[in-house]
Amino acid sequence: MAYMAAHGSNRARPAELVPGTLSVITARMDYLPTATPPDWPAQELARLHQSAQGVVSLYARGRDYHRVLRQRLQKLADKVSTELTPLGYRVFTDSAPVLEAELAARSGQGWRGKHTLLLNREGGSMFFLGEIFVDVALPPTPTVGAHCGRCKACIDVCPTQAILAPYRLDARRCISYLTIEHAGPIPLPLRALLGNRIYGCDDCQLVCPWNKFAQRSPLPDFDERAGLVGEPLVRLFGWSEVEFFRHTEGSPIRRIGHERWLRNIAVALGNALRGELPDGLRPQLLQALAARAEHASALVREHVDWALQACRKARDFN
Repeated sequence: MAYMAAHGSNRARPAELVPGTLSVITARMDYLPTATPPDWPAQELARLHQSAQGVVSLYARGRDYHRVLRQRLQKLADKVSTELTPLGYRVFTDSAPVLEAELAARSGQGWRGKHTLLLNREGGSMFFLGEIFVDVALPPTPTVGAHCGRCKACIDVCPTQAILAPYRLDARRCISYLTIEHAGPIPLPLRALLGNRIYGCDDCQLVCPWNKFAQRSPLPDFDERAGLVGEPLVRLFGWSEVEFFRHTEGSPIRRIGHERWLRNIAVALGNALRGELPDGLRPQLLQALAARAEHASALVREHVDWALQACRKARDFN
């Protein structure tokens, strides 16, 4: 997360990031697929017990939101500039040192939950945020009050205890950070806690009561892609680099690259091997790991070796 410190005050002062900025327009875009069933949180939590299957965060199962939201914000800004008033602007979608959740909270989009994400009474938290920095002074939108009350479900459920206290998150322990942003080895004490989460983590959102109001997206862009939901870890681990880039074309998953993809799945395979598995499945998982034991990447080899060692220790213990 060094980039956050590197940009210093630019993150908190929009006019330093984009000179001339007088106002920030914030937007949210819901991302649950249209066909999402009413009991989707329970279904997603159940996936975490299917240890031999990989779990990809809900937001990453469709098209890369950066492209979708950026294009729509660009069209909005162009329309405002053409039909209402000429303006200078710049669009952001998680693409620069912008305090998106805080700007959204200050513009009335919702309040910061105890997990630090933005919550909305009509939309829960299953949405993306984007901003338009403009050089026109606009009247501010009133903020809204917080509505978490005494609830601390998000704190209690966090697998790695990354939510240290209400509104305090240690990103270094967050599974989303570890599986996506973090480029090096996953810290040893945290590997077993990742379970079968291979890209991101939704746990704190799945248990949040406000997400019973989460909205479905009318856009087909966010519909689930085939091959990313309920897929066996062995199959995903077997993707060559060419296959990885083919399957993740236009997906946010592509940004982590094949090496980190294999790193994450190796950890999930090790975790699966530590527990109970259906007859005949354990040899498949071991064979898949053995096939990557001499991988060209030291990062991959380290996590494959850990997975195999974890399996041996669990077997010896039993």
